[in-house]
Amino acid sequence: MSLIPTLAETVSRARADLRMGLPVMIDDHLVAAVETLSAERLSDIRALGQPVLALTARRAETLKARVYDDGLARVLVPEDGDLPWLRALADPAGDLMTPMKGPLLTQRGGGVQPHQAALALAKSAQLLPAMLMVPAKAQPGLTVLAAGPVLAQLAGEAAMAPVAAARLPLLAAEHSRLHIFRPDDGGAEHYAIEIGDPPRDAPVLTRLHSACFTGDVLGSLKCDCGPQLQSALTAMGQAGAGVLLYLNQEGRGIGLANKMRAYDLQNQGFDTVEANHRLGFEDDERDFRIGAGLLRRLGFDSVRLMTNNPRKVEMLEGQGIRVTERVALITPRNRFNTDYLDTKARKSGHLL
Repeated sequence: MSLIPTLAETVSRARADLRMGLPVMIDDHLVAAVETLSAERLSDIRALGQPVLALTARRAETLKARVYDDGLARVLVPEDGDLPWLRALADPAGDLMTPMKGPLLTQRGGGVQPHQAALALAKSAQLLPAMLMVPAKAQPGLTVLAAGPVLAQLAGEAAMAPVAAARLPLLAAEHSRLHIFRPDDGGAEHYAIEIGDPPRDAPVLTRLHSACFTGDVLGSLKCDCGPQLQSALTAMGQAGAGVLLYLNQEGRGIGLANKMRAYDLQNQGFDTVEANHRLGFEDDERDFRIGAGLLRRLGFDSVRLMTNNPRKVEMLEGQGIRVTERVALITPRNRFNTDYLDTKARKSGHLL
């Protein structure tokens, strides 16, 4: 029946529930995001049994918690483990002030697919990947998911549907058109700025640009995003043709709130990669398949890619988009972003 939610719609509903602080069911586990959990709901969860805190291996490594499972740790929550204790394990903001949080006992043995699904769901909701879980019967009114299908859904590539397009004169190129695309998984919309009338039978000058509110809008000096965006548009305007894909994957896919958490950690002395790891994320959580899908939607199968990141070249070619040339996009450094750029070159392989 078409009125019944699809898996993608149910996953999207679960993301919204978790962001509001409402638990969901994954297989036979009740699951709540520590970041949005209330003390009252924590008390209700405890009444169901002893909960565990699912953390990514990255966060567990910081906390010196033993990792017995692939990619995650299940920390047993003690009787006196209250909400501030859980938040301290989830959020590294106070790690340097209270470095000793253990000893932490972690569970071993048994299936972990529900825990993997819970952490993947948290990341897709751009919440801290720290999920409180307890075996329980289905609770009335809660969104119910099966772990295996959730993992498959979140690992899959969302289909993009064109929503609207219109001419939009830009400072860099008066003859431009903005396309809006909406994914079928309830995620953020993505944009394509088409400069001029690029032919579809020749490599098009292209930039895959991840949204950066702080750099693109506020002019932050901590990154090179704003200058890269403007330089790419200017180059396309001068060439008379190009496509800039503006992908809503703020902070390398972790979201603006988590990016600010990472900035706070950087102010404590950690580099950009270390900050992501302490938060429980990988170096880069973006899905560049979105860019390949948008290019195909627009009718392009070959590009001259403006990037300093070889991973983008590899990804596009792996998705069937031919990269005929990598066009460097080097912008001036300043005293606020030079360490960030050095880290991108040293740890992430950027050609700077």
